[in-house]
Amino acid sequence: MEKKRLKLSERISYACGDAASNVVWAALGAFAMMYYTDVAHVDAGIIGVIMLISRFLDGASDLIMGLIVDNTKSRFGKARPWLLRIAIPFAIATTLMFSVPESTEMIKVVYIFVTYNLVMTMYTMINLPYGSLSTLMTEDSYERSVLNIFRQIFAQITSLIITSATLPLISAFGGGRQAWTITYGIFSVAAAALFLICFAGTKETVGVAAKERESVPVKTALLALLKNKCWIISMLLGTGTCLFYMAISTINSYFCVQVLHDENMVGILNAAYIAPMIVFFFIMAPIVKKIGKKKTNLAGWIIILVSYIPLLVAMTSTPVLVVSSVIRGIGYACVMGVQFAIIGDSVEYGEWKTGVRSEGLVFSAQSFGCKVGMGLGNVLIGALLSWGKYDGALEVQPDSALTVIKALYIGMPIIVAILQMLLMIPYTIEKEYDQMNRELAQRKKN
Repeated sequence: MEKKRLKLSERISYACGDAASNVVWAALGAFAMMYYTDVAHVDAGIIGVIMLISRFLDGASDLIMGLIVDNTKSRFGKARPWLLRIAIPFAIATTLMFSVPESTEMIKVVYIFVTYNLVMTMYTMINLPYGSLSTLMTEDSYERSVLNIFRQIFAQITSLIITSATLPLISAFGGGRQAWTITYGIFSVAAAALFLICFAGTKETVGVAAKERESVPVKTALLALLKNKCWIISMLLGTGTCLFYMAISTINSYFCVQVLHDENMVGILNAAYIAPMIVFFFIMAPIVKKIGKKKTNLAGWIIILVSYIPLLVAMTSTPVLVVSSVIRGIGYACVMGVQFAIIGDSVEYGEWKTGVRSEGLVFSAQSFGCKVGMGLGNVLIGALLSWGKYDGALEVQPDSALTVIKALYIGMPIIVAILQMLLMIPYTIEKEYDQMNRELAQRKKN
C-alpha cells in the first residue's frame, strides 16, 4: 500500500475546501431557520417541512453524484474537477438563498423551496467530491487522520467567523432583508475563492489514473456498498453528528435571542465552544494514534454529556453557559477529529470485502447522512417551535415557545449523544486494519 506523506501546503490547500463548505454549513446551522422565521416571516413548521423534504430529495442527488465522481475521467482526476466547475454556481446559489423577496406567503414558500434545494444540490456537487479527494491524495490511514484534523481546524475557524460576524455585519449594513443578501454575497465570494485554492493546491495520486480506470457498473457498485458494514455505520454517524450540530447551532441562536435577550451571546457561546475545539485539534493526531478512532469518538460523546450537567441547574447563568460550551467544544473536537477519517477507512474496507473501490459512493454516505440529520433536526425544531406558538414577527414570545426552546437546548443534544455512543459498539475495523492492508497490498502485486 502506498504511504504518501503529504506536504504542509497540500494539507492547508485541502483544508481550504472545508473552510469554503462551512461558509454555508455554518449559515444553515446557525441562521437559516432564524432568517426564514424572523426576517422572511414564514412559519417555523412550514420551514421545517421544507427542509426535511429537501433532505430526502437530496438523497438521490448524493447517490447520483457519488456515481458520477466514481466514473469521472479528466486530466485533473476524479474529484478535483468538480471543485473548479461548481465553486461559482455554489456561491451564486448561497446568495440567492438569503434573498427571499417581500411578497405573498405562497411566493415566499416556493422561493425558499427552490433556492434551498438549489443550495443543497450545489453543496452535494462540490462537497461530495471534496470529501472523496482525501482518499485520492493518500491511502495511509494515519495521514488521512491528520488531513481530517487540518480540515476540521479550518472548518471550525470558518464557523467561528461566520457565527460571530454575521449578525454584526447585518447590523452594519442597516439590518433587514438587503443586509442579509449583502452579507452572504460577501461570504459566498470568499467560499468560491477557497474552493479554487483547494483545487489548485491538491493532487490525486492514489491508484490508477482516472483516465485509465475502468468504470464500475452501477449495480455492482451499489451492491458492494450495501455489503460494506463500515459504510452503513459511517452514514448513521453522519446523521447523528449533523443532528447534534443542528441542535447546538440553530437552537443556540433562538436561545440567546429569545431566552437570554442578548443576540451578542450567539457569537460568545459559539466562540466558547469553537475556540477550544480549534486548540484541541492541534493535539488530536497523537491521541488518535495512541487510542484509535473508536475510543476517541466515544470519549468525545462522554465529554459532551458531562458538559450539559451544569445546565440542568443553572441554564441562564452566563458563566455556566460559557464553561459548559468550552467543555462541549473539547468533546466535539474528539468527535469531529475522527469523523471523516472513519468514512475514508470504509473505502478500503469496502474494497477489501467486495473487491470494488468507490470513493464517490462511499462519501455519499457522509453527505446523505448529514442531510438527513439536518432535515430531521429542522423538522423537529420547526414543528416544536410552531407547536409552542413561536412567531418570528413578535418582539416577545409566549411562555410556551420559550419552554420549547429551553427543552430543545438541553434535551435534543443529550439524546443524540447517547445514540451515537451506542452506534460505535459494532465498529471493529481498527482490529482488522493491518490484515486488510496486507491483503489489499498482495492483491495489487498480483
